[in-house]
Amino acid sequence: MAEKSAASASLSDEQIQELVAKSHQAKKKAYAPYSNFHVGAALLTEDGITFTGCNVENAAYPVSCCAERTAIFKAVSEGYKAFRAIAIAGEVENEFLAPCGSCRQVMREFGTDWTVYLTKPDLSYRAMTVGELLPCHFGPEDLNKPKVKGQ
Repeated sequence: MAEKSAASASLSDEQIQELVAKSHQAKKKAYAPYSNFHVGAALLTEDGITFTGCNVENAAYPVSCCAERTAIFKAVSEGYKAFRAIAIAGEVENEFLAPCGSCRQVMREFGTDWTVYLTKPDLSYRAMTVGELLPCHFGPEDLNKPKVKGQ
C-alpha cells in the first residue's frame, strides 16, 4: 500500500520496497533507552549504494543522533554526496513517520529534489521530495546571495 507522487517515479516498486524494508531492519538496531522511540533509515545514493542508520540516544540528550542523519553521515564519510532516496521507519502505527527539523535541514544540504519515503510499520509509505518536506528552505546557495554592505 503506497501513496505515490512524482517524487517516487525514479525508483521501481521493487527498489522502493527494498529500501523501505532496509529502513525497518535498521530500526531494530536503534539505541533508544530513554525515549524507547526506535527509528531506522535507509539511504540510496545516486551510485546505487545503500547506507542504513538508526537513532543513537545519549544520557546528555542534545548529543543524540537521529537515524536519518546517521545514514547520511555514514554515506558522506565514505565519499557519497548525491542521493536518490531515503526511507524512514518508526513504530508509529497509524501515521507516516516524518523526519525532525534537524534531519530535514541535513537532507536539504544535499538538494531538494530527491525522494523521502515516510513509512509505517506495515511497510506502507508516502513519497515526498526533500523540498516538499522543507518549504522555504535555507541551503548552501543562500550563503552566496548579495548582502547589505556596511553592517
